[in-house]
Amino acid sequence: MRSVLPIAISVLFFIQCSSQRNNPLPAKDWYPLYSVETGTPVSVGMSAYKTTMLADGKDEARIRVAVTDSAGKEIRNASTPIRIYIDGDATVSGTIGSSPLKYVPDGDTSGFWMASLSDGIFSFILRAGTNPDKIKLEVKADSLWPSSHEIHTIDPGFQYFKPQKSQLRKTRKQINPMLGADISFLPQMEERGTKFIVNGQETDAVRALAENGLNCIRLRIFVNPENERGYSPGKGFCGLDFTKQMALRAREAGMQILLNFHYSDYWADPQQQNKPLAWQNLEFGQLRDKVKQYTKEVLLELEEQGTLPEMVQIGNEINHGMLWPDGHISNPDQLSELLKAGVEAVNEVNSNIIIMMHIALGGQNAESVFWLDNMIARGVDFDIIGLSYYPRWHGTLDDLQGNLLDLITRYNKPINIVEYSQYVEELHEIVFSLPDDMGKGTCNWEPLRSMFGKDGVANHNLFIYKDISAKHYIKNSK
Repeated sequence: MRSVLPIAISVLFFIQCSSQRNNPLPAKDWYPLYSVETGTPVSVGMSAYKTTMLADGKDEARIRVAVTDSAGKEIRNASTPIRIYIDGDATVSGTIGSSPLKYVPDGDTSGFWMASLSDGIFSFILRAGTNPDKIKLEVKADSLWPSSHEIHTIDPGFQYFKPQKSQLRKTRKQINPMLGADISFLPQMEERGTKFIVNGQETDAVRALAENGLNCIRLRIFVNPENERGYSPGKGFCGLDFTKQMALRAREAGMQILLNFHYSDYWADPQQQNKPLAWQNLEFGQLRDKVKQYTKEVLLELEEQGTLPEMVQIGNEINHGMLWPDGHISNPDQLSELLKAGVEAVNEVNSNIIIMMHIALGGQNAESVFWLDNMIARGVDFDIIGLSYYPRWHGTLDDLQGNLLDLITRYNKPINIVEYSQYVEELHEIVFSLPDDMGKGTCNWEPLRSMFGKDGVANHNLFIYKDISAKHYIKNSK
């Protein structure tokens, strides 16, 4: 019989977490908080409200462009000229309340569109062509950091499934409100000699987080990162051994563990979801079995050392699918089978583990609905929706709030912003004020560099979490 002690402890402290955090936030205009009237432009931000489109010559996506200052604030009086480049089968079909676009030929077969911001913003429509493929959309402005999106267009014969009412079951597992941090990079920082100093004393980074209000560590895991083309050639950072070591440190500090399966030897995200080298030649049925076998083996290794995670992600930012090409979003039946294989493995190890599906669509409601509709309708069962939110690509705080409110209503699932790095206080106000206690927390992506200065000394970016923890009744498991 497998031990259930880590999960049992987790459930006990879940119950301690008060339901007082049920103070719904009315829809709010966040624009004054993420913008400034004037400033020095540093970068271009571009939100594509769809990054999966039908290659039917008709499907359209709204694109929003703004320029930001060094703090990431949009500059309201900016009138910066911008250039729009499209590499792939798509075209611009019009603008939304903005200045007109002008096409500028650049050679015999290429060109770009010119436009200017109006009141700090430029919005236009991108229309897909008829060739299923990838489109690179890039916006540039002289001397500013550019922004780009990769948009995937899929066969117009895609079978769109909508979930039945019986598939929209409420999550019954008690989910702890999370203040998390993905610090998977920590062993590499320590190998380079990085030190962490709090109140004048050198300290362990994991304990520093636990003592300052955070209660969960997110750990990414690659299959064979030691491969020549893997994440960490020859060393294997973020492989199973390093993940086990970090899990022990998290547990010793009294923190929860969120395990993030990438199902790759290298980074997996919306632009790349490549199979591990050892899985390259597997037939689909074998690949599905391998996902289940590998997921189960990793969890059993963690269970054996007493660090079974409270929460598991089946894939990382998988709105374009995973394990390409078999599990690309254009193959929704196969993608759903791969996800179900991972879910089956988790449940067979311990059915109390909370299962997350993670998509990189913080403020992109139409695409969030597209993905969740099609996976839930195809029988993918999970407990919590995970979203990434980087305003440079994923919309405004208003977009984020609108998406969260819609998703919890549609799917009866709680939500976690499982990757973010900006607007810390505003983000937590949005998440923890969702109706019916449906906002279950956040996870800051690799925050140690911002929490500790170049001299290793902790700063406000660490200490702010004590206030957030107190404000939202978040408890550590220790």
